[in-house]
Amino acid sequence: MKVQRYDYISQFERFQDLMAEISAMMLDGHYVLSAEVSEFERAFAAYLQCSFVVGVNTGTDALLCALKSLALRPEYEVVTQANTFNATVAAICLAGLKPVLVDADEDSFLMDLGQALGAITSQTRVLLPVHLYGKPTPMQKLVRESEKRGICLVEDAAQAHGARLDGRRMGTFGTFGCFSFHPSKNLAAAGDGGAIATNRADLREQLSALRVLGQAGQNNHLHVSYNTKLDSVQAKVLSWKLPSLDRWNEQRRKIAHQYRERLSDLPLRFQSWAEGEEHVFHLFVIRTEKRDHLLNHLQSKGVDAVIRYPVPIHLQPAFSRYGWQKGQFPVAEALARELLCLPMRPNLTIAEVDYVADCVRAYFNGDTIRPISQIDRSGAH
Repeated sequence: MKVQRYDYISQFERFQDLMAEISAMMLDGHYVLSAEVSEFERAFAAYLQCSFVVGVNTGTDALLCALKSLALRPEYEVVTQANTFNATVAAICLAGLKPVLVDADEDSFLMDLGQALGAITSQTRVLLPVHLYGKPTPMQKLVRESEKRGICLVEDAAQAHGARLDGRRMGTFGTFGCFSFHPSKNLAAAGDGGAIATNRADLREQLSALRVLGQAGQNNHLHVSYNTKLDSVQAKVLSWKLPSLDRWNEQRRKIAHQYRERLSDLPLRFQSWAEGEEHVFHLFVIRTEKRDHLLNHLQSKGVDAVIRYPVPIHLQPAFSRYGWQKGQFPVAEALARELLCLPMRPNLTIAEVDYVADCVRAYFNGDTIRPISQIDRSGAH
């Protein structure tokens, strides 16, 4: 059996109807920031139960525009975590701000909140937690401290579409919630896309100008900015898929429960669960010191497992100018060595889950494996 990580095509229900609507768009001739973009922005804002959504080209641009809209000075600091995807910290740097890293939590694999709050200085202007793998970051302390200290809270919700904490959607706790609609995401475009959620009308206006070269009206450029608009066709695809998101997330939760049930007696660790959270399992991660050999074994059996992320931010050459050292964030480094993502998609069958679990069990029972040098670490974020 082959168990694939992605099955994009299965998400296009009533495909011919969707294509008919896209064909009508093509013939209508309105291609840039069209009615389809506005319709998706309104629909996603209603889904999140926030005031505004501004669509942009990518999740990275969502983070970048959110940070740029705050008009902060270059010496100001943004506190985030060492175990995240490159885009989180790249956006901080591209916004001209200083990233300050903290370690991960051993159990949740999310930001260590104690370290994050301890890293706040007089130069800190933003706290930027990442809801990794679809698990909500505990937001209560962060919200309380950001309000108390006058610091902006920006949520990287690129992996947490639809996730909730105490009934509230992730991406709505802070000043901004930033989303990616990369094809791998729980809510996926047929290409790339991103969005920023906010409850502040003034920042919505700022974001709307930033995404169109800093314009406020034709040829009235108030800022030096980007050209980063959500594509109209992608907006149509996202509107088409949005009504299915909660159902797909519920299927992901059921699959995650099946995995945990079948693997619970093995020497593995799972991302912790907290009261009041609705994890959406963008990824299902397991933790083992034998990660590389297990990955090799699974791939040899046709299981499309993958590593996210094998090199933590502080050890990436792109960020060497900040002087971070190996050993500075030990939990992030351990997670980079030990986390493995098993196949996770809404239409994964019980037979596929059973096969993956049987392959993992076979490994721990001493099945034969290939050399580590043959491991395939490829795959999209």
